Amino acid sequence: MRALPTLRPLPILRPLSMIVLLLALACPSQAQDLLPPSATLQAPLEFDCLLEPRRHVVLAAPVVGVVGQVLVERGDAVEKDQLVASLESEVEQATVAMARARKKADAELRGSQARLEFENRRMERNQRLRSEGVVSDGLFDEVESARLMAEASVRKATEDRELSALELKRAEAALAQRELRSPVKGVVVQVMRNPGEYADPPQILELAQIDPLRVEVFAPVSALGRIVVGAQGIVIPEEPVGGEFSAQVTVVDRVVDAASGTFGVRLELPNPDHRLSAGLKCRVRF
Repeated sequence: MRALPTLRPLPILRPLSMIVLLLALACPSQAQDLLPPSATLQAPLEFDCLLEPRRHVVLAAPVVGVVGQVLVERGDAVEKDQLVASLESEVEQATVAMARARKKADAELRGSQARLEFENRRMERNQRLRSEGVVSDGLFDEVESARLMAEASVRKATEDRELSALELKRAEAALAQRELRSPVKGVVVQVMRNPGEYADPPQILELAQIDPLRVEVFAPVSALGRIVVGAQGIVIPEEPVGGEFSAQVTVVDRVVDAASGTFGVRLELPNPDHRLSAGLKCRVRF
């Protein structure tokens, strides 16, 4: 006769395992509560957010005056330190030209130096003659006084040349105040003054730096401790842009708004090709 296969006994479930199994079939939420914390998986966090420029600049001249030229239009991309506008500056340009010419003029200094060299030679000759008793003390004093006056003339000419260099710097600084350069790499949001208009107040351009972008989020208090600086988030802009972009948390507010029960979170989103526009609504998932 053919032998029958040996039947293995079924494993005996522990009472706690049986309770969890029964509850999992009847009520999954209660069964989840009976599992240890290590077995509980936290759901990802997802909140509304807003894309904002990293910096928003209203560019103004340090002095008032008539706008001479505006070199950019709304929507243009600008580089840092790029000349974007200027005030009328004919007087300042003329002042700079005069200061440069005065700084280059060294005829007075060269003449004073030549006179000093002559007086030094004459002083040496008269010292020898005085030692031989040929030149009187009175004549020697006159020669020495002339040499001292020549030295003073050289010092004055040198000081005048240094002052001319300082005047040139001041004139160039005054001219630079009539020029407006972009402090950021970004885009032109608005042109506030046109050539020929009197800029008072002197705001002329509005700029925005949109690389990187700031992602502003207001998260509920229940998310405290789950979002930390350095964490990565997935930003999903609203349609028609769409897509998913990685951003990094740079700020987590330490003060909670009691009225709304929320706290602020800021992320930094690289935007090198300016594909994303500031002002878009979005969703962020952690």
